Amino acid sequence: MMTGAMSNQRTGSKDSAVETNRLVVVADGNTGRGQRLIDTCTTAGYPCKLAPHGAAALEIALAARPAVVVAQLDLPLVDAIKLAEILRANPRTRAARFLFLGPGETLGSRGAVGDRLLPSDTRPEETLANIEDLFERQERIDLLDAANDRGGIARGELAELPLPDLLQTLLLQRRSGRVELQGAGESEAEQVGSLVIRDGEVIQAEIGTVDGEKALFRLLTWRQGRFSFEPGSSGEAPMILAPTRRLLMEGLRQIAEWDRLAPQLPPLDSPVKLTVKSSELPNIIHPLTQEVLLLLELYTTVRDVVDHCAFPDYQVLRTLHTLEERSIVRLSRVPPPVTESRPASDRFFNEAQQRRLREWLHDGSGRDVPMDAKLLVVASHPEAIPDFTRLLEQVPGVELSDAAGPGDGLGDQISTIGRVAVDDQLGIELIHLPTRPSFTPFWPVAGSGALGTLFLLSGPVGEAVRRVEAVAAALSRLPRARIFHVVLLAKDDRISPEELRENLSLIDEASLFLLPVESGKDPSMLLRGLFTRLMP
Repeated sequence: MMTGAMSNQRTGSKDSAVETNRLVVVADGNTGRGQRLIDTCTTAGYPCKLAPHGAAALEIALAARPAVVVAQLDLPLVDAIKLAEILRANPRTRAARFLFLGPGETLGSRGAVGDRLLPSDTRPEETLANIEDLFERQERIDLLDAANDRGGIARGELAELPLPDLLQTLLLQRRSGRVELQGAGESEAEQVGSLVIRDGEVIQAEIGTVDGEKALFRLLTWRQGRFSFEPGSSGEAPMILAPTRRLLMEGLRQIAEWDRLAPQLPPLDSPVKLTVKSSELPNIIHPLTQEVLLLLELYTTVRDVVDHCAFPDYQVLRTLHTLEERSIVRLSRVPPPVTESRPASDRFFNEAQQRRLREWLHDGSGRDVPMDAKLLVVASHPEAIPDFTRLLEQVPGVELSDAAGPGDGLGDQISTIGRVAVDDQLGIELIHLPTRPSFTPFWPVAGSGALGTLFLLSGPVGEAVRRVEAVAAALSRLPRARIFHVVLLAKDDRISPEELRENLSLIDEASLFLLPVESGKDPSMLLRGLFTRLMP
């Protein structure tokens, strides 16, 4: 969780320190395909605009300043890459995130830090999941920007705001200061690193005895850890002279290659040994290969060769792999420990969300953290509960109680609907809270210390809002109150933006979620966005 100057919680309140722009522009020459994505995004609560070609996307973006642009690479009139270049050159639109759809595995030098590439036939639900992840990262960047404007120290987690995104933000803002990093890197022992920034450009990087570009590339591989940025000028002489944008792109390219070739590359703890005499090697070889061969006469492990070579870690590992293929070196590979874990893509909550929830429960008080968080559920109509639980029961890690069965048995009682597992120890307990006036004294008691309240709205929106407004008013007055309105859409139901604005005029956009109950889509995908917003 962002701490110190960046500790503002996302509560859905209009008083939040950072207002998040959530507009999505979909640019696709195939308007039918583009409209399907817009329907999916609109259902999830994101305002959208469709552009049939690049020129229209440019006009819309300059006028509306979108947060995310989803563009097919083969966009007519102005192609997607050129569109991105134009918008990034404009101060009004340079903060927009780009999600490209098209062939290939990476964008290479054509994209920028933070850009993503998905196949053109990616399902709208998967594209939406990527859009929501971009929004979450952008919110972290907005908090960083707000902290910098106040001149304070900004702190955060690399799992929430990766180092490439952080450096790209500092580059766009032409900030000066020092970034301190603590993380595990490629080994389990905690390491520390630092970066010196001048007018947005990285001029120095250090980690242990390694510095310069090699240190920067190594730090870019850290996926877990903490960072802090302290604004200020530095009189240090630059040791990194190359443009930061080019180094970031090269670093990300190396990381992608490293991930792809990881099974073939030698582990850092592997013993390594030359199998030929130095006199038998060719005289004219690449400087990197020459340096690696010289180091092999001094060191006997891959880690020592990597640490003492001036070239980036990935390039050294690739060179050792090539030398092994040519029988010039022998590697005694050390098999990595086998751990059984669920694939990250199958987990309903990622590690950053798990950590943030624990920190939210702890609240800096030093008290024991409760095993589960409490989430209240208030239904405008009795049938909303079974509609919601039918979706929940298909989500990994959800256990429903016997009371959450069909019918309206929950209408007049406070009871547990079920539990959503966050990790092996922590969960979110769903508790039903009745709307009857006789329960008025219990509303603030139940809401005390709750993660938030879900108001399930079914049927006509205006009537549904009136049914729950008394409960909402009582709970919204509590400390750390977090209110979320979930509009349950029956088959073929459509709600216009005008209807939402008219009936939900007091509800901030960030607290509204539209949930189809008979869409035929994967409920895990539909609810993932909802629970992402619920997490502190």
